[in-house]
Amino acid sequence: MASPRKSAPPSPTLQRPPAELLYADQLARLADRDAAAPRPPGWQLSLTAARAFILGDAKLDIAPKIVAPAASIERMLVTLATGRGLMLVGEPGTAKSMLSELLATAISGVSTLTIQGGASITEDQIKYGWNYALLINEGPSPKALVPAPLYHGMRDGKIVRFEEITRAPLEVQDCLLGMLSDRVMAVPELSGEDGMLYARDGFNIIATANTRDRGVNEMSAALKRRFDFETVFPILDFARELALVEEASARLLAKSGIPVTVPPPVLELLVTTFRDLRGAANQKEGGEGNGMDRLSAVMSTAEAVNVAHAVGVRAWFLEQREGSPQDLVDCIAGTVVKDNADDRAKLHRYFEQKAAKRQGAHWRAYYEARHRLP
Repeated sequence: MASPRKSAPPSPTLQRPPAELLYADQLARLADRDAAAPRPPGWQLSLTAARAFILGDAKLDIAPKIVAPAASIERMLVTLATGRGLMLVGEPGTAKSMLSELLATAISGVSTLTIQGGASITEDQIKYGWNYALLINEGPSPKALVPAPLYHGMRDGKIVRFEEITRAPLEVQDCLLGMLSDRVMAVPELSGEDGMLYARDGFNIIATANTRDRGVNEMSAALKRRFDFETVFPILDFARELALVEEASARLLAKSGIPVTVPPPVLELLVTTFRDLRGAANQKEGGEGNGMDRLSAVMSTAEAVNVAHAVGVRAWFLEQREGSPQDLVDCIAGTVVKDNADDRAKLHRYFEQKAAKRQGAHWRAYYEARHRLP
């Protein structure tokens, strides 16, 4: 195997480097090892190398980047290799966006051709716009055209990510129909060859939608037919979720310049609380149901990581110490309660009905800090 190509580390000033910068060395290592492997047209890596990039490969010293069944990741890769669009659906915070970023990086080497769905999005932000100064002076021309992510993806043969597609108006969603079926984008303002953009090998679309937005802008039947759907589930195993929160929060704290991590007992409190309040049945102490009402707030693993980061930041920058159960009570309130009075009552009830009965000094300190709740 050829020696891995060296790549410059991401700039420390970037708050969140894209996956292609963050994992540049891993991608180079996989590409070198994968050079002769068969791959779909336009792909940077083979399916096996793409799977290893996402799920990890101990032999190549590549750690898993997401917790997901291997069969699910393989189905996603096969869908994209067949030219079908991929729709990732699931609860908020189940890492759909991270998964779409990793898939795009593995396939195209680029994850930044991203469309963010929302009520104000227009076709211009998806397909192409115009440099109006050039348009007025010279008229419609390729020089005056300003490519948007979909144009870039079709022209260069790259994966395009459409985040929260169901937040976009229905008529804007349906502008994807021609690109997904005929693989062509008409540019009626231009004439001749410039008036038609044909997709290159490697182009495809990965869309995401969370189940809490169902019914906001329901996708048309025609658009649904052009996607294969894959549901992304929350992490069911307590130990794996705890390990993920520990690893991700440690990385965020190090980036924040904090030399200590959140103590394991505090992370156990955090993950157990989140699992209880979102109704997870498979808890560390067994498989029994927890008897708590589900909250309207998003109690996801991603939110748990954010709370763990906040606990570390609060403890270190205010008092130069490790995070404590008291810090957790202060930090968890803003995530759980927000502006919902029912959720506030359920959180107070959780401390009285659940936290009070758990064993251990950390649970006792957690319960005794309940007066910090709003």
